[in-house]
Amino acid sequence: MRPTGRLHLGNYVGALQNWVGMQDEYECFFCVVDWHALTTDYADTSLIKQNSLEAALDWLAAGLDPEKSVIFIQSHVPAHAELHLLLSMITPLGWLERVPTYKEQRENIKDKDLGTYGFLGYPVLQAADILMYKGNVVPVGEDQVAHVELTREIVRRFNGFYGKPRDVFPEPQVLLTRAPKLPGTDGRKMSKSYGNTIMLTDPEPVVRQKLKTMVTDPARVRRSDPGNPDVCPVGDLHKIFSSKEAMAKVNEGCRSAGIGCIECKGWAADALVKLLNPMQERRKKFEENPRLAWDILEAGSERAREVAGETMNDVRAAMGMSLEYEAPK
Repeated sequence: MRPTGRLHLGNYVGALQNWVGMQDEYECFFCVVDWHALTTDYADTSLIKQNSLEAALDWLAAGLDPEKSVIFIQSHVPAHAELHLLLSMITPLGWLERVPTYKEQRENIKDKDLGTYGFLGYPVLQAADILMYKGNVVPVGEDQVAHVELTREIVRRFNGFYGKPRDVFPEPQVLLTRAPKLPGTDGRKMSKSYGNTIMLTDPEPVVRQKLKTMVTDPARVRRSDPGNPDVCPVGDLHKIFSSKEAMAKVNEGCRSAGIGCIECKGWAADALVKLLNPMQERRKKFEENPRLAWDILEAGSERAREVAGETMNDVRAAMGMSLEYEAPK
């Protein structure tokens, strides 16, 4: 995950919640990709280190466990840069220019110059992030599937050149994480750029205030009008976070005009507070002593460097670029 500061509910539902559940099923590597942040924010790097720590605090608060998973910072494992360089040597330019997100962001982000080598090549760095740990599966949303497919193409090309007598890298599979629709307070997709987020760190009064101003079913103009939770952004929150019992009350009360939107929003706020309070308690421990979180990141980075060292030994040997002296045959 790129370090953009504190995380919001959209980040939790879209990725973090799934990551926490994966820890008991897979050997997981979770990486704060601070070099990736440079691809668009290279002109001002002043917040990257603090944002990396903030992201890690939210990860730990949400339930990522350093006893189960490797949690680390990308730039603390320099081998990522070496593998990125070697993979960039064999990646055709046309492959990168066809990446859908490259075209989309060039068109949509107008306030930054994205005509840089780093921005064009960031899918290769992403491939290095995956292949460094010989990942078998990569948890992504649908918008990232094309990046994993590019990684698979790079693997096939690398193994074709250097994978004799055995392949160096496995072809990673997509582990599609289907994220439910999570609206922001204005009904659009929750995003910091829209200013419509509910942050994982928002205290209870802030959560309740944000819910009070949240848009609802536009057809329900008066208190006496029946509503439809299926077209209401607050209804979408209930479907994700509320219990079956609460959802039944919402369905019956909204459709019959038995409840008003204020009451319905209060129930949604109850569900969010129940989710966020334990996270915020866990985060508080690290906020009071940030060194604890930094030590976890450093220990994870050390473990990642060990695995990366083994991978790079395999890569260099396959390419005939081993660091060891070899007598002429």
